[in-house]
This record gives sequence, structure tokens and C-alpha cells, in this order.
Amino acid sequence: MNAPVGPSLRDIHLPPPPGWWPPAPGWWILAAIVVAIVVVALHELWRMHRRRSRDRAVLREFEACVAANRHDAAGLAAALSAFLRRIALGDARSAAALAGEHWLEYLDARAGGEDFRRGIGRVLLDAPFRAHADYDSAALIALVRRYTQRSLGTGHA
Repeated sequence: MNAPVGPSLRDIHLPPPPGWWPPAPGWWILAAIVVAIVVVALHELWRMHRRRSRDRAVLREFEACVAANRHDAAGLAAALSAFLRRIALGDARSAAALAGEHWLEYLDARAGGEDFRRGIGRVLLDAPFRAHADYDSAALIALVRRYTQRSLGTGHA
């Protein structure tokens, strides 16, 4: 029998395979990017939901003003005038304090026309203060509806 001539050597042993935790730095970066995208998307969805809810509430208020005063022309003009001023409060607080021609100019500037200064919108100046106002209430309702839709950024009611 031959005795081993040197120390006995063992076969080559490979290290154990790497574990899945902790992930490599690239995976951490990718996870951070995905989380950031999800947070931004959820924030935008939440803002869109709030804006749509607000827009629906404004349109419901408009319809309530019209329904409550459909047969009272002076009351309708007063209610729509007050409604427009509440919308103006959301746009520019100082605009809600405007009176007379300045108020109509502001409305026309926001509406992109001259329907308030030169059209049916002129009744907002004096119809609320008359005992019996006589004007085309359907045209005024349509004008305020268009103004509201434009103010809200929607194309429908």
C-alpha cells in the first residue's frame, strides 16, 4: 500500500448560489421608479375625481337655480346672477365685486364673446330688480350654461 505522499486534497467546492435577498441596486432603483409612478398616477386620479365631483356639483347648482325660478323671470335673473358671482369667486375674488358694465365685460372676457354686454346677458344688470322682467329666459339660461361649461372646461352639460 502506498501511503499518500503529501497532504490529502479535497475536490473543488463551489460557493453557494447567491440568495434573492437583498436585491441588487438596480432592482432598488427600479422599485423606487415604479413606486413614484404609482404615487403620481394615484394623485392625478384623485385630483381628476375631485375636479369632476366639483364640476358635477356646480352643474347641479345651476340646474337647481333654473328649476327653482323657471316661472319667475326676475327671480331667474337674480339667481343666475348670484350663481355667476359664485363661479367668479372661484376664478378671481375681485371679479365677484365688479358691478354694471365692468361685470359684463368680465363675463364676456371669460366667455370669449360679447353676449353679456351686447346680448341677452344685459338683463343681468336690471332684470333682478324689476317687479316683472320680460326677456328671453331660455336664451339667458343657454348663455349661462355655455359660460359655466367654458368656466369648468367641459363641453357638455
